[in-house]
Amino acid sequence: MNPRRIATVVRRHIYVLRRSPHRFFDLTVWPLLDVLLFGSLGAYVAQQGGTKAGAPYLLAGILMFHVLYQIQIAICTGFMEETWSRNLLNVMTTPVTEGEYIAGVGVFGLAKLVVAMVVLALIAFGFFGFDLTSVGWGLIPVAALLMVSGWAIGLTVIGLMLRYGQSAEILAWGINFLVMALSGVFNPVESIPAILQPLSRVLPTTHAFNALRDMLDGKPLPLGEIAIGLVSAIACAGAAMWFATRMLRTFRRRGFVTRFS
Repeated sequence: MNPRRIATVVRRHIYVLRRSPHRFFDLTVWPLLDVLLFGSLGAYVAQQGGTKAGAPYLLAGILMFHVLYQIQIAICTGFMEETWSRNLLNVMTTPVTEGEYIAGVGVFGLAKLVVAMVVLALIAFGFFGFDLTSVGWGLIPVAALLMVSGWAIGLTVIGLMLRYGQSAEILAWGINFLVMALSGVFNPVESIPAILQPLSRVLPTTHAFNALRDMLDGKPLPLGEIAIGLVSAIACAGAAMWFATRMLRTFRRRGFVTRFS
């Protein structure tokens, strides 16, 4: 990979972000709304005589879910930027390889993730007095699992857009809510309908949030959950890469680029 070409992709997306202030919605407004919604819900339950432990679960869950969300959205919208501007054909004729383009979008996504997490952490601490860093260093492997999962989801959605066109763009946002529901972001898997529990246990995100709840309870980092999640995340990432690569070959062979030009 050529670092200069990767840096060029990053710079291209920085220019787009600077010239389109509304694109800061995912970095500021959405995190603010999520923290207010789930933090207020936890506070209300506590005021009604419920346990005060609910608020940390809700806040930690939504904060860490944004790790997956920001990575996945950055990858998907990075591709969609080229389709919205009718620039995909131009990108495909440049020396930038697919790997370099994905790497550039990934680096840009990491930068967006850092900004979003700072915003989330400040809002959670300022409004509800919740300090996510109190969980400890165990957050690092949990965040790593969620980042790989978000990357896998993003590649899968890109593959679907390559195959089915812009009609598949809705999955870039919709699939996040499906993953949220099945991963037990705020609750144990046992509270999910029994028919869906086997699917939930396969997802790497489920094991990441199980580990997060254990640490919120004061337990040490559950290495078993992290190991299972790591194996599942690698398998999902490999399958997503294979799927996106195959859809790209189909995209080129059948001339689907005309859909975006």
